[in-house]
Amino acid sequence: MAQIRSEMPATVWQIRVAVGDAVDVGHEVMVLESMKMEIPVVADVAGVVLVIHVGESDTVQEGDLLVELG
Repeated sequence: MAQIRSEMPATVWQIRVAVGDAVDVGHEVMVLESMKMEIPVVADVAGVVLVIHVGESDTVQEGDLLVELG
């Protein structure tokens, strides 16, 4: 199982996948917003989205778990 974690404190702006979606390496799974900048979050491994741990407008901190891939 692979985990995608936040690299910085931010707000979840858009979630671009759903549970059950297949993603490839480099697939954009969500977009975070920090200081009016959009930060894409991409998968670093291929897999299927098992769990999305955040919702749009949630605030996340560095290291927070965002998505689990299987």
